[in-house]
Amino acid sequence: MMNETLLTEESRLRREHHKGQYDRETVYRILDENPFCHLAFVKQGRPVVIPTMQWRVSDMVYWHGSSKSRIAHGNDNATVCLTASRIDGLVLARSAFEHTVNFESVVVIGEAQVIEDEKHKASLLEAFFSHLFPGRWDALRTMTAQELKATAVMGLPLHSASAKIRRGPPNEPEEDRATRVWAGVLPMAMQLGVPIPDEFNTMPEPDYLARLRTKP
Repeated sequence: MMNETLLTEESRLRREHHKGQYDRETVYRILDENPFCHLAFVKQGRPVVIPTMQWRVSDMVYWHGSSKSRIAHGNDNATVCLTASRIDGLVLARSAFEHTVNFESVVVIGEAQVIEDEKHKASLLEAFFSHLFPGRWDALRTMTAQELKATAVMGLPLHSASAKIRRGPPNEPEEDRATRVWAGVLPMAMQLGVPIPDEFNTMPEPDYLARLRTKP
């Protein structure tokens, strides 16, 4: 069932529809590889877009924030739009009009759900942390009841989602290709660097951290 479509009418791309993909495998992969996202919703009649972190568990995508922040307060059952994306390269063409970027993104639209059950919320936060920092959760001190209470977790079913992907060189009119201007792709990549310990650190780099930053 991995390739079951997530396409609904509201998630269908209106422009450049050839770049759209709607299978679960593609949507799941992009969400899992790109935890930074933007969350859009309407608050008191005004549009709001907030950068945050997302993580996926099965067919739900989640995010967290302060239980007193506008990212959580009053948004239960509110319609939200979550977007996760990554730029892979700058595409340089022989005309300004045809310049673009190589990228991949996912857009999810639906009704937000506030996770009220404390045990469920705690398990979701552990899943989020373990996805970002595999192996680190068990090394930390236990989360306190007050910390859990101060943290809101919300979720969105992946019932209406679309991926959009652009790869490759510039797509130019044939007559432009004879113009003597350099054209091609300038690749971009995000990677982890060498860890910088804080001033109170007395431990060597943990094995799980070394594995994380050397992961292909």
